[in-house]
Amino acid sequence: MTPCIGILALLALGAPSVTLAQNPAVARAAGTITEADVRRRIGIISDDSMMGRNTPSPGLTKTANYVASEFKRLRLKPGGENGSYLQNYPIYRKKLLADRSVVRFGSASGDQGARVTLADGAAWGTFRLAVGPWKGGIVLVGGQGRTDSLPSSELRGKMVVYVTDWTKPGAGTRLQALTRVARDAGAIGVISLINSDSVFNERYGNAAARVYEVAGAGTVGLANIGLREGAITRQIPEAAERFGALRQAPSAVVVPYPDWEGEVVLADTVLSTAQGPNMVGILEGSDPTLKNEYVVFSAHMDHVGKTGELGAACRAMGADSICNGADDDASGTAGVLELAEAFSSGVRPKRSIIFLTVSGEEHGLWGSRWFVNNSPVPIKQVVANFNTDMIGRNWKDTIVAIGKEHSDLGSTLNRVNAAHPELRMNAIDDRWPEEDFYRRSDHFNFAQKGVPVLFFFNGVHADYHRPGDTVDKIDAEKESRIVKLVFYTGLEVANAAKRPQWVPSSFQQIVTP
Repeated sequence: MTPCIGILALLALGAPSVTLAQNPAVARAAGTITEADVRRRIGIISDDSMMGRNTPSPGLTKTANYVASEFKRLRLKPGGENGSYLQNYPIYRKKLLADRSVVRFGSASGDQGARVTLADGAAWGTFRLAVGPWKGGIVLVGGQGRTDSLPSSELRGKMVVYVTDWTKPGAGTRLQALTRVARDAGAIGVISLINSDSVFNERYGNAAARVYEVAGAGTVGLANIGLREGAITRQIPEAAERFGALRQAPSAVVVPYPDWEGEVVLADTVLSTAQGPNMVGILEGSDPTLKNEYVVFSAHMDHVGKTGELGAACRAMGADSICNGADDDASGTAGVLELAEAFSSGVRPKRSIIFLTVSGEEHGLWGSRWFVNNSPVPIKQVVANFNTDMIGRNWKDTIVAIGKEHSDLGSTLNRVNAAHPELRMNAIDDRWPEEDFYRRSDHFNFAQKGVPVLFFFNGVHADYHRPGDTVDKIDAEKESRIVKLVFYTGLEVANAAKRPQWVPSSFQQIVTP
C-alpha cells in the first residue's frame, strides 16, 4: 500500500491516528526517541558492571536504581511502596524434601499402585514455577509419533502419563509438544516415564540436591514430572507389558486408564529469603474520567546473570562468564525509558500511563505476575499492555507483534503503522507459533487477567542467553523506529473513546476466570 492510498483509507475510516501524526507536539515528543539515546541506555543497562542482572543480584539492584533515577528525572509519579518507584516481591530459596516429595500412581481403590519419592527416582521439570498438590485420573499417551494434535477432550482434567522410547531421537521434542497440548487442554500434569537411566540423569541430574527459587506464593500450574520407569514397574509388574507395547506404537496414541489416579505432592523447606524489584512510574492522564484507566508499557530489566550463579541460565563463551543481555532485555527496558521520555515531553494523553520494568522474567515471569496480582491500580482499569522484549536485532525493517489476532489492538497497530510510512516498519504476525512465545514474556500475565496485549519481539539469535549478547550488536536506529511505533500506537489507545476489545474466542481461551 502506498502512503497516499493508506492515508485516504484511514480518512475514510475517520481514524484518529492521522490527526496525531500531523500534531506538532506529538511529532516533537516522538522526536525525543533517538538512536543515540537507545544505544546509550542499552550500554548502561548491559554493562559488565551489572554482572548479567540475575534475579536477585547486586547488578539487578543497580539497574533498578538507574531506572528509578530516570523516572525521577522525568517527574513521573511513584507507583511503588512508601512513595517510591520500587515494588518489591518476596523470593524464597527452597530445597525439596526428598523423602516427602512423592508421586503416587495407582488404582483409585488403593489395592494396586506405586509410590515414588524424589530419592527413589522422581524429578520435577518445572518445580520452580508451580506448586501443588495435583491429583486426577490417568490417561496414557504413548508411541513414537507427533504429539501436537492430540484431542483436548481426552486430556482435560487428567494426569497425562507419557510413554515413549527415550533411547531414540525426538523424545524430548515430543514431550515438549505434549506438555503444551496438555496445558492448553486443561490437564493437571504430565508424568514422563523415562526408560533410560542415562537419559534420566542427563535431563534431571541430582534433583534431590538442587536448590530452587520461587517468587511469592508460587503459581498453581501444570505438574511436569520425570519418573524412572523402573520405579513404577518394580511395584506394578503387570504395567511393564502395557508400557512396552505403548512405547513401540508408530504414531501417538491415547489410552484411557480407567479407575487409576496420579497424584503429586511436593514438600520443601525454606533455606533463605530475598526480594526482587519491579519499578513503577505513572504519568497521570488529562481527562477527568479516563485518567482512571491505564495503558501499561512494560519490559523486563533482569537477565540470566553469569555462569555459576544460583538460578542463572548463562551459557559461557570461552573465558567470558557474564551474559550482558543487551538485546534480552536491555533493549526493551531502554524502550520503556524512551517512551517515558516521549510521553513526559508535553504530550499528556487522556488515559494515565504506567511505565513498568519488572524482574524475574527469566525465572518464570515473576515480577509481572506479582504486579498484576498486587497492582497499585485496579487491574480491571488497565486497558492495554504493550510489552517490549528483544527488539534490538535481526531484521532491519520488521518487528513481530505477537498477539495481534487476539484483540482489536492488532488493527489499531496496523492503522497507526500505515499512517507513519516514515518509520519504514513492517509489523507482522507471530512467525513462530510453535515456539509458544505468546506465553513466554511478561505480557502473558496481563492477558490472563483480561488485559489486551501486544508483544513486540524480534526473535532469538545465536547470542541468546550467551555472553555475545552485547551492545555493539544492537541496531539502535531500527529500535528507535520500533519504539516510535509503540509510542504512536500507545498514544492512540490512551486517547481513544473506547477501550480495546478482545476477540471473544481468544478471551475464552486465554483469560483466567
